[in-house]
Amino acid sequence: MKAIRISETGGPEVMKLVDADPGKPGPGQVRVRQTAVGLNYIDTYHRSGLYPVPLPSGLGLEAAGVVEELGEGVTSLAPGDRIAYGVGALGAYAGMRNMPANRIMKLPASISDETAAGMMLKGMTVRYLLRATYKVQPGETILLHAAAGGVGLILSQWAKALGVTVIGTVGSDEKMAIARAHGCDHVINASTEDTVARVKEITGGKGVPVVYDGVGQSTLITSLDCLSPRGLLVSFGNASGPVKALDLGLLAARGSLYVTRPTLMTYTASDEDLKETAEDLVAMVASGKVSIPVNQRYALADVVQAHRDLESRKTTGTTILIP
Repeated sequence: MKAIRISETGGPEVMKLVDADPGKPGPGQVRVRQTAVGLNYIDTYHRSGLYPVPLPSGLGLEAAGVVEELGEGVTSLAPGDRIAYGVGALGAYAGMRNMPANRIMKLPASISDETAAGMMLKGMTVRYLLRATYKVQPGETILLHAAAGGVGLILSQWAKALGVTVIGTVGSDEKMAIARAHGCDHVINASTEDTVARVKEITGGKGVPVVYDGVGQSTLITSLDCLSPRGLLVSFGNASGPVKALDLGLLAARGSLYVTRPTLMTYTASDEDLKETAEDLVAMVASGKVSIPVNQRYALADVVQAHRDLESRKTTGTTILIP
């Protein structure tokens, strides 16, 4: 069995393909033969050291596969069950691994392994953003940065299904078309247009009640300037670098604004919350209201190139690794 390991943090080149044996599953665990692995921006933070992890370490939080063996006490699953997961210990970049049975989700026949591997982490992120962090309502208008990215394409579709008008920002004309095709009502090319001016134009000068911002430092002030009074900035990612400091006076001056920095791990910390979140996601995808665009596929052995392409913004939608 092959797996990706890092013994130091740094650029993509620190990832090494090694032989690994997960051993037999322990109590409450199952051994999973993985058929597809999801690539997410958070993986680059673990690799680079932005989010410190004990070393040496595996990488990856999301995958789909088949249950091969049960550990003691597991009754909720059986060998041969198709499953997927999007939270848990690092180590998804592997052909096989042991996982806690209570943290994985059975898959219906209507959802393929590749779709499942690309939807769990990003899709559950979208679910908590839209239904928990800020409960969007039909008729509202929201702003979404990086609308052609993995989370962006899922969020815009899901919001559209809930009756929400979506303004999306992207970085190129090519990505504008992709965002429109996945539910964005208005698309702004942030590299050539004034985002704040366009948002105010679209909303009749009111601004939006919520901004979903996975970009981070470079979009912070833009996001605040697009909010209506008492609006909420949901800063959930750091693609341009983390927000290092925020002067609270900026919130007061712009109309008593709110800012939150949520994580999927908090919103799925209990088994009950994880089950509700995952089941809601699976239902949305199975219904056809949300599609998962798997736009890039790499062999696990080519993970270095996959990270390079992700960080240089050459990818759109979802990227998966094939063990």
